[in-house]
Amino acid sequence: MNEKDKRIPDLASLRIDPNSRATQRSKKPNVLITAIIALLIIGVVVAFAIKNQKVSVEVAIARPASDSRGTVVLNASGYVTPRRRSTVAAKITGRVKEMLVEEGMQVTEGQVIARLDDADAKARLAAAQAELQVAQAAIREIEVNAADAQRTLARIKNLHREQVASQENLDHSKAAADALGARRKLALEQVQAADSRLAVARQDLENCTVRAPFSGIVVSKDAQVGEMVSPISAGGGFTRTGIATIVDMNSLEIEVDVNESYIAKVRIGQKVDAVLDAYPDWHIPGSVRTTIPTADRQKATVKVRIAFDRLDPRILPDMGVKVSFLSEEDLSRKVAAQALVPKEAVRDITGKKVVFRVVDNKLEQRTVKLGEERGTDVEIIDGLSSGDAVVVNGPQDMRDGQRAEVK
Repeated sequence: MNEKDKRIPDLASLRIDPNSRATQRSKKPNVLITAIIALLIIGVVVAFAIKNQKVSVEVAIARPASDSRGTVVLNASGYVTPRRRSTVAAKITGRVKEMLVEEGMQVTEGQVIARLDDADAKARLAAAQAELQVAQAAIREIEVNAADAQRTLARIKNLHREQVASQENLDHSKAAADALGARRKLALEQVQAADSRLAVARQDLENCTVRAPFSGIVVSKDAQVGEMVSPISAGGGFTRTGIATIVDMNSLEIEVDVNESYIAKVRIGQKVDAVLDAYPDWHIPGSVRTTIPTADRQKATVKVRIAFDRLDPRILPDMGVKVSFLSEEDLSRKVAAQALVPKEAVRDITGKKVVFRVVDNKLEQRTVKLGEERGTDVEIIDGLSSGDAVVVNGPQDMRDGQRAEVK
């Protein structure tokens, strides 16, 4: 082979090895499969994390449809007020020696709630007892002298009949006996007066003990140990007129102001639905107890008092309350609803009406069929039962099966 042939390359030596081409082809699918698996794993992890993310929600309990006795004809607002509420004061002016109650304490009728300084009352009682003893001792002395005067009068009478004693002696003896009899009557009156003064002294001592006028709960402690109290405003701002305020919790009722233009829609015994501002999801049944027969000319309103069908410890005096006056129940209409829920509990997802139940701290999406609206509530015809806990306030992206924390 000459030198020119050596410079020409051999094209046959530039062929690709089939084995190396197959190796490169096999590597590309492996990388793609690995990437797909990794993405699937990441997606599962993210989905699991999202599903197990705990959301904070507010719930309301679905009520039976029969809880509503009619449609709402009138709305009003007012406050919870007790019929029996007393600011207990002492009968006398004195210094508080002992306070035996605190706010929130349950007391019974006649229970001692405070004691005043009774040193002066005890001294007056001791003096009255001594006066009574002196008056009683004087009676005994007068009775002895009166008995002796009666014996002397009897002897003088006998001697006068025998004409031994003169008329003058008889008159003197009779006058002495009559005088002692009069003194005895006076002494008896003095004993009665001393006994009356003793009763007053005892009452003064008893007045130093302040008792509860009825059973209830102490809502205000108005005096402290060492302060002066008085039944009247004596001593200026340094004297208390009350010791404690007691409320009979069994006498709680609702007082609302109704515009006089709508008072014709209110009648005694009418059913109402009350909602406390503190518990907006709690519907309390009640009925109209009375209408105060006078109007407020400045506000053009009439006071209406409403009684609770059943009291509850959560109901407290002076709580704000909204009241819905209901019409008569329409017995001809059959109630087909299974439950009543607040309107806020119903959501529209992909054109379907759904609610979220909370079961074992997890969300459960339920498709429901709605009925009529009843004030702030809506009827659930199908898909929910009374007693279920439904979400009324929560994130917009809630999902079925998501963990939930009830506020």
